[in-house]
Amino acid sequence: MKNILLKTLLFLPLMVFIDYLIMMIIGCATCLFDFETGFYNCTYCIIGKSLLAITLVIYVMIIYTDLKSLFKK
Repeated sequence: MKNILLKTLLFLPLMVFIDYLIMMIIGCATCLFDFETGFYNCTYCIIGKSLLAITLVIYVMIIYTDLKSLFKK
């Protein structure tokens, strides 16, 4: 249980921060290239949701072994 908590407190905020940085870079790049406002209504949200879903999958893969050993007991 301690490993899961430690990984949650370390990796999850780090991954969410990296997601935030990626979305910020995408937003600045689209502003620089003068994308239309419709981009932010649809495409930008889809990119953000996809990025968060990928982060969730990576997080589950990181803690999978700890969860497996926890439920095995």
